[in-house]
Amino acid sequence: MTETARNNPRNEAETVAAPLEADAFAGNAALLRSRAIPSLFEALETQSEGTVAVDRDARVVWINAKYARMLGISDPAEAIGREVEEIIPHSQMRHVLATGQPILLDLMLFGTQRLVVTRFPLTDDAGAVIGAVGFVLYDSLHRLKPLLAELSRLEAELAATKRRLDEGRQPRYTLQSYVGDSPVCLEVKRKARLAARSDAPILLLGETGTGKELIAQAIHGLSARSGRSFVGVNVAAIPETLLEAEFFGAVPGAYTGMDRRGREGRFKTADGGTLFLDEIGDMPLGLQAKLLRALQEQEIEPLGSDRPVKVDVRVIAATNVDLEQRIRDGRFRSDLYYRLNVLPIRLPALAEMGGGLEAIAESILQEIAARGGLPLRGLTPEAVEALGRHRWPGNVRELRNVLERACLLTENRRLTAADLAEALPDLGETAPVKPNPTFVPAIAGAERPSPPLPGYGDAFDEFERGLLGRALAAHGGRAAEAARALGISRAAFYKKLARLGMRAGG
Repeated sequence: MTETARNNPRNEAETVAAPLEADAFAGNAALLRSRAIPSLFEALETQSEGTVAVDRDARVVWINAKYARMLGISDPAEAIGREVEEIIPHSQMRHVLATGQPILLDLMLFGTQRLVVTRFPLTDDAGAVIGAVGFVLYDSLHRLKPLLAELSRLEAELAATKRRLDEGRQPRYTLQSYVGDSPVCLEVKRKARLAARSDAPILLLGETGTGKELIAQAIHGLSARSGRSFVGVNVAAIPETLLEAEFFGAVPGAYTGMDRRGREGRFKTADGGTLFLDEIGDMPLGLQAKLLRALQEQEIEPLGSDRPVKVDVRVIAATNVDLEQRIRDGRFRSDLYYRLNVLPIRLPALAEMGGGLEAIAESILQEIAARGGLPLRGLTPEAVEALGRHRWPGNVRELRNVLERACLLTENRRLTAADLAEALPDLGETAPVKPNPTFVPAIAGAERPSPPLPGYGDAFDEFERGLLGRALAAHGGRAAEAARALGISRAAFYKKLARLGMRAGG
């Protein structure tokens, strides 16, 4: 015994007692640990609405009578040895076995009922998963009312958002929207009805403004896919660097700036429905190969991924260019052309409508009145005649533009030829006569020489140059607004400006 201990008996007692207390604490801890799991299991089993245990193959090894009755099983022994999904269809016990991780709190659907459940893996001394146990904590959810109220609110918001997205992807047009009863129009409608019966790719051919997207939406609406999404994309309006991700999607981190959730892509958005590819002739060659594979295999490969994704998409393509010429020029793949050209439908230009032009104009006037809150206008016979004399290179978009402008410029309830001429000076005999630089004054005794006719291409370029110039002037040089007024995309507007050597002012 040390001198300090002899002089201080209290310190000596404390020194002897410390190991005894440590041993007692360790013994109590071991006792608690040995009883913790059985006690917890007993408490959960007593307080829960049901308990089930499975082996490593997800076969039921034990189920209490309370849970068996809830599942409609009169004798718990009937469940023993059966796979857990046979008696609990939405069970996640197999997932717990595979991951070795518990699911501490979950909602499980059982018929129309929601059950609050918890699931734990069971391990041996070596830590290997040998089974799992699950508890139904509540079958009456009033105790979780605040949590469920928040869950219901979030589910309602999600459903409303999905509904708005689906509504936005539903077609706005039907075959009745394609106005005209001339033979060429009736042939378009006949082919559209035939096309709606199958899932074969369709190629819509026609000038700009002839209603290609309208017909694509009408075909979708008549098809078995009508309840699913109609997704339209203008190939020419998307920067080439973004086209692949836009079409096929991208995995997180596929390129700098990619959202960490990745990108779904138009093919995936249209899964089960119809994908409309406008201006397909402007698609880059590299992307054409991936599109061909998507059409042939019905699978896509997102950017940055090496795992194909199955999709079920019906493709309708449209173009206003000569694809066969582009094939000869090496700008379009012949194999993609033949894959798309299974059922071609050519849409006539407005000048080919014949007597159907008046019906189209009246339909547009009804739409203008309904959309803009303007009085409903009609057409005088002279106005109809003036419309028939114009070539309408912009087709329905140009006609709509002229009629809408005429409605804004006059109070007449029936548009006259003069009203139309004011909206488009080149239209009709009432248009003001423009100075002709090739005009030669008459000389007595001599015949007036006829001015030389310009080539078709030069005349068309001159018309477009004037039309684009007027649109820019009317909108302060702002190309986006000018394009919108003409009813064409901004990308198409800029293309026309570049081809004609023109520039926007803003």
